[in-house]
Amino acid sequence: MKPIPVAVAGPMTGSESAFGRQMKNGADLAVADINAAGGVLGKNLALQVGDDACDPKQARSVAEKIASASVPFVAGHFCSSSSIPASEAYADGNVLQITPASTNPLFTERKLTNVLRVCGRDDQQGLVAATYILKAYAGKNIAILNDKTTYGKGLADETKKALNAGGLQEKLFESYNKGDKDFNSIVSRLKRENIDLVYVGGYHQEAGLIVRQMRDQGMKTLLMAGDAMNDKEFASITGPAAEGTLFTFGPDPRNKTTAKAIVEKFKSKGIDPEGYTLYTYAAFQIWSQAVAKTSSTDAKKVIDTIKAGEWDTVLGKLSFDAKGDIKLLDYVVYRWDAKGNYAEIEPGKGT
Repeated sequence: MKPIPVAVAGPMTGSESAFGRQMKNGADLAVADINAAGGVLGKNLALQVGDDACDPKQARSVAEKIASASVPFVAGHFCSSSSIPASEAYADGNVLQITPASTNPLFTERKLTNVLRVCGRDDQQGLVAATYILKAYAGKNIAILNDKTTYGKGLADETKKALNAGGLQEKLFESYNKGDKDFNSIVSRLKRENIDLVYVGGYHQEAGLIVRQMRDQGMKTLLMAGDAMNDKEFASITGPAAEGTLFTFGPDPRNKTTAKAIVEKFKSKGIDPEGYTLYTYAAFQIWSQAVAKTSSTDAKKVIDTIKAGEWDTVLGKLSFDAKGDIKLLDYVVYRWDAKGNYAEIEPGKGT
């Protein structure tokens, strides 16, 4: 019997490939577990892997290829700047897209009927970051940087909006280019302005270099960023200088009772299911359960079933609103230590 093709798409190469690995790890185990349990509609799943390298044009091309192969479901993409153009090709090809990681609000704001996300949104994430900064850094000098990408600029804008609404005006709002390596001129400006905390809307590679270059100039300024910091690769860039760096992400899914058995399974394979690994696994769980309930892989029928129900996943029970966003909203603040680990800051424990 011919298997049902499914796909995972994200940055399998390039500067964000650490997150592509997380997504592929999640997809590989989800497909293996679904197949071991009898597959979907009596058929096994066959996983295809699409590499967009976080490039919007490449993402659109990957999406067109997946759609033309009559793949009914894709877990992807990682970068919002990839997920948004890809979603249009998936819509044209009747492919259901569940992103584990793309947080830009626009993804679910275009009235597309084929998109869902199992993560939160930047207007929620920026508010959590701003609430923390307003409490812990009241009266201090704040700078906001962004990398001009859909994700980075969007997150920086949302954080700025929430900070300004809370009565805090940043001393600096600057941008840089994703892929930049030399941040000394920006760091010099941060130093001149006596910045106490710099908020970065961007990815872990550049954020890590900014931290290093601040420490090289003798600065103790703290860096805070969003969910794209959630990979141990950040600490391999900074070394012990990672200590104190803050970021926002959902409550660690590895600690959920609903994920315990799957986390142990990952660890037995030598994989730490950090970041978006379990989010990707959850996307496959939701889709496979909904297909079984719908008795069809047709994207329009399946998404209607998903939006009408509540689904058991490694992330806990998830349900969705009409746009395709999860109803459960929960970002928290994490801190990196000098040994390359991060942990959630207990609420109310200041800086």
